[in-house]
Amino acid sequence: MLIGEVARRSGVSARMLRHYESLGLVRPSGRTGSGYREYSGEDIQRIFQIESLRSLGLSLREIGRALDDPGSMPSALVTELIRRTRERVAAETELLTRLCRIHAADPAGWEDVLQVVALLQALGSKSAAARQRAALSSAAGVPVEALVEAALRETEPNVAGALRWALARSGEGGPALLARALGSSEAAVRERAVRALAEMPGDEAAGRLREALAHPDPVVRGHAALTLGTRGGADAVPALIDLIVEGRNDTDAADALSVLARDTTTADVIAAGLVGRLAHDATPAPARGRLTQALADIPGPRAARALVELSGDADRAVALTATYLRQLRDTR
Repeated sequence: MLIGEVARRSGVSARMLRHYESLGLVRPSGRTGSGYREYSGEDIQRIFQIESLRSLGLSLREIGRALDDPGSMPSALVTELIRRTRERVAAETELLTRLCRIHAADPAGWEDVLQVVALLQALGSKSAAARQRAALSSAAGVPVEALVEAALRETEPNVAGALRWALARSGEGGPALLARALGSSEAAVRERAVRALAEMPGDEAAGRLREALAHPDPVVRGHAALTLGTRGGADAVPALIDLIVEGRNDTDAADALSVLARDTTTADVIAAGLVGRLAHDATPAPARGRLTQALADIPGPRAARALVELSGDADRAVALTATYLRQLRDTR
């Protein structure tokens, strides 16, 4: 079969077939009387083998070695190809992400494009100062996705604060992205997400925080409860009481409960919740002491009665605390 016919049937151009021949990959088995290349069935099979290996990403040199070296190990070469492909995919994914973020910034001209690129690079800088400057100047048009990604990986407190500030001013999209990060397998990422969400304004962020009150991670629940409690969200009461029992941010939790207790109905609910946990057999002594102290700033008759009853508690520390707090309330 002549080279033109081989090219038509194999889909490999005559020019490429000549290149293969120059590299020694495939040589036509014969020549016609006029000196034209003539390919045998085995030659054509070799061409298809070369093309098959090229489709896997092998270089022509690697293909020659694979076909001609009996000692060549396919497993080792395939492992290397997998590594290369993963690196290439990662690089292409990073490029695609960057292009999408530039597109989302809706640049008016190339100067805007360059500005966004510079800020994106600065957010990924090894310098904490550079990252902080980028966060503080992000109003220039950094997409919210880039800010969320930066905030979720940031470990430097000052930079993290700047990124949360930037996110709070970033507009739409932030709460949903941060709420998605609450499902991360990394506890540190979940905490960064809920802390950023706690500083986001608007009803959507508040709704995401209310959903987080049922989160399995107590740290996430705690941050959500403290934020909602200080904003007047009565649905945070059970989680705030949990914080007091656990001894995590218990002072802040008690302060949030006192704010919520300004509403008479909510004050009654809070007092009932505190008393219920005090009466629970599984509540340890230190937690009962904190719960008793939390009753001090809860107005209303239910809290007052609870302090009277606790003045005679079998736990002397609880009884003394309740007696002191009751006397303090009487003098107000």
